[in-house]
Amino acid sequence: MRQILMGDLIALARVAYAHPCAERKSSIHAVLDQAHAADKLTKRTGRPHRLWGNGSLMAAAASWPKAAEPFAGDLDYLDVFRETLAQVILWKRGLR
Repeated sequence: MRQILMGDLIALARVAYAHPCAERKSSIHAVLDQAHAADKLTKRTGRPHRLWGNGSLMAAAASWPKAAEPFAGDLDYLDVFRETLAQVILWKRGLR
């Protein structure tokens, strides 16, 4: 996967926020896996994946439904953002 930027995390959190609580972790994992696969394809072929983009989380998240970005002080959104960060950390450590 490409370097993760703040916009990537926001896009991923918005994907998770669009899903019911029980589906949020799996949606986060799916986008992470898609970004990783797209990055590998882009490095191998020099072209982005047709659905998942160039290997960035934002590009992979673009093919998913997303909730409108709420204000940063929204407690529900903060919970989703915290879970998103936790899952990205676990994924980066290879622990999920």
